[in-house]
Amino acid sequence: MDSINKSKWQVRAAAVVIFVLGFAAGSLALNVYKRWARPAESARQNRFERMLDDLQLSADQKTQVHQILSDSRTQLQAIRKEYEPRVAEIRRQADERLQQVLTPEQWKKFQQERDSMRSRGRRGGGGGPRDDKP
Repeated sequence: MDSINKSKWQVRAAAVVIFVLGFAAGSLALNVYKRWARPAESARQNRFERMLDDLQLSADQKTQVHQILSDSRTQLQAIRKEYEPRVAEIRRQADERLQQVLTPEQWKKFQQERDSMRSRGRRGGGGGPRDDKP
């Protein structure tokens, strides 16, 4: 009987340990992902906040500046959505024209290089366009 109770407690303890380890691993993975996914945005935000601190703005001024920039960001996002279809069409046309000039091997290499530059741009490494369109 004692061995059965001991086994039950060992199973329960093992389950708790596994749960705690899984939780810790998930938390660590989330932190790593957050740092990897948006390092440039975070650094940019920190620089911006330091700039506002250097200006020695009052709380009211800081609130107004944040609101003005938020409004501007919203307007710019709306404009980007508005012109995205035209940009996509221009890119499509450019691709068609490039395919007529380049050999199939050159076209494939061009696409790979362009995709590589764009993915580096999205990660904050620079060298690519700002949008997320392929």
